[in-house]
Amino acid sequence: MSEQLVAKNRIESLRAQIRRHDRLYYVENTPEITDQNYDRLMAELIELEKQFPEFYSPDSPTQRVGNELAGEFKTLKHAVPMLSIGNTYSYSDMREFDERMIRELGLGVSYSAELKYDGLAVSLTYVDGRFTLGATRGDGEKGDDITANLRTIKNIPLFLENAPKGTFHVRGEVLLPLKELERLNKEREENGEALFANARNAAAGSLKQHDPAVTAERKLTFVAYASARFPAFDDLELLTAYKKLGLPAASPCRICRDIEDAVAFCEEWKDKRFTLPFATDGIVIKVNSFALREKLGATAKSPRWAIAYKFPAETAATKLLSVSMQVGRTGAITPVANLEPVRLAGTKVSRATLHNFDEVERLDIRVGDTVLVEKAGEIIPDIVGVLKDKRDGSEEKIVAPDKCPVCQSPVYRDPEMAAITCSNASCPAVLKRALAHFASRNAMDITGLGPAVIDELVDKKIVSDYGDLYAIKGVNWLAFSNIGDKSAANLDHALNLSKQRPYDRLLFAIGIPGVGSATARTLAKSFPTMEKLVSATLEELTAVEGIGEINAKGIMSFFSNARNLEALEKLRSAGVAMEYRETEDVPKILDGKIFVITGAIPGVSRLEAAATILKYGGTVSESVSKTTSYLITEDLSAKSSKIDKALELGTPVISWKELAEMCGFEPPEIEEPRQFSLFDEPNKEEELKARKARLAKEKAEDKTENGNKEKEASQTDLFSELF
Repeated sequence: MSEQLVAKNRIESLRAQIRRHDRLYYVENTPEITDQNYDRLMAELIELEKQFPEFYSPDSPTQRVGNELAGEFKTLKHAVPMLSIGNTYSYSDMREFDERMIRELGLGVSYSAELKYDGLAVSLTYVDGRFTLGATRGDGEKGDDITANLRTIKNIPLFLENAPKGTFHVRGEVLLPLKELERLNKEREENGEALFANARNAAAGSLKQHDPAVTAERKLTFVAYASARFPAFDDLELLTAYKKLGLPAASPCRICRDIEDAVAFCEEWKDKRFTLPFATDGIVIKVNSFALREKLGATAKSPRWAIAYKFPAETAATKLLSVSMQVGRTGAITPVANLEPVRLAGTKVSRATLHNFDEVERLDIRVGDTVLVEKAGEIIPDIVGVLKDKRDGSEEKIVAPDKCPVCQSPVYRDPEMAAITCSNASCPAVLKRALAHFASRNAMDITGLGPAVIDELVDKKIVSDYGDLYAIKGVNWLAFSNIGDKSAANLDHALNLSKQRPYDRLLFAIGIPGVGSATARTLAKSFPTMEKLVSATLEELTAVEGIGEINAKGIMSFFSNARNLEALEKLRSAGVAMEYRETEDVPKILDGKIFVITGAIPGVSRLEAAATILKYGGTVSESVSKTTSYLITEDLSAKSSKIDKALELGTPVISWKELAEMCGFEPPEIEEPRQFSLFDEPNKEEELKARKARLAKEKAEDKTENGNKEKEASQTDLFSELF
């Protein structure tokens, strides 16, 4: 058998195995293998596809993240229109809908009832089982081609085994889990950026990124609930078929014998929806039989055979106690309402953003008012009204500040913007937000530079900009509260590592107005050195795809500021990379995984090791915790609290060679093998087992000793009481 045929068979086998494990993990939630074994399968497939490019396939599991999209999204015409469903907030409307169905069909009707997901509606096109196109609903007739971004969603199968021949379209919703929304908003708040109002907006924004890698960072998920041109009798048969194919089908879905059964289903989920990990805003009621749907037809916008019951927005009345002013990274001052705590959508609400002073004026809201609070998208508290009949005359108007609440500098208002902004670029609040953004994971990723350290840096006037961070060395960190030798060394290491971050990450980190991570990547490629970007003209900037005149003027204004140029010069002097480097196109096989390194790695410095992990999409941490994916070490016999912690938590312990196998690169050769190395697999397992046994014995001895001490102490206490 030829080498090519052997490779082809192995590639096909690996793809089938990985698809199966993807389905078990992302769709059925019943994984059968460890992450480490999964990674090995993926690494082997990547290496074989690299060696035998003639066997390339767009539906291979390795093709999850494509290239950046050029220009605007292409428009696709839907083969079958994606209609929107009419809404109602009352059960009487549902009953009228039922009467209309009975009248038009001349018989009683059964319905399917399912959750109305609060995400972005999309259509997936499969041809002979292969995912070929994906589009947004758009206007129903045409939508945006977001195929590359949809490929990054891990529970969307790129290939369906046993799928019917020909073309069919899977309709469904892309959702952002609520936990992921909270994480993104926390990150955006720390960076002084506008928060996503709800999961739907966040999902839509994530899918309209021009860089699929950014979409991949958001933990989006997909749920299928409808189809076009798929052979099925009704919803139950369709969803059952979807599950068998490995598609994530809508659940729960109830087949209701009549409209009253559907009403009961709505009542059941009115409160239970708050237990779900994603946002839902109602229940969709559909005539169950596809043949009857065909008979009923549709209007220009909506099917006649479906209606959506929308859950009433949960609101609560509470007292507005005070208003505090929050200064963001750009200096924008946002009024925040401090409320008398009230329970809403299952959580206690005590604060709500008032957005800006135009909104304050529109609502005519005052301190002391009784206000109506609603959770927009069940996440962010929002004041939607004022009960003015509750006023007693003691209420106080909310006045926009004429000075920054933090540094007392004058404020100004851009006539084109709603925000009031602090005029002081050195404002401590602005500086703290800017430093937090600079150090954040998607920017320079400086582990250990958290809010407490940043507060102290600014309050003690140790830094005046992010360039000063690199002037703080080793022992100087020890002067900070709660920073010991180990933390100081970790911060030094993190700062050194950050100097080699890609140029586009630096452009995002320095806080150029209107430049997010995707725009930063575009600028880095168009102006491959900082000097070229600093000196770019308006014409040169607007010639770049995606950079408009307003954005270009903001970039030029940033680089015309002497303080910003001074900070950049400090970064240059410290050795921070300021030019675009063509990076090796490697798969992000370590995406989402957190690594800790302990001890020396022969032939590889700690900085090089960390940079390699980052290159393959992983994250490097300094301490072992429950979130650690792997601990990397070369000597299990070494005295190390990190190894002990990993064994205690059950964290996989691997060598650099094993990481290299996982990613598909060659580790350095070791000239002088040491007495013990993880490269010797039998020794590794024996050493792990022996070390774990020693730890258990020491723990048991400590417990006995502590127990005896407690017993002695209790006896002493008893004698004290008696005498």
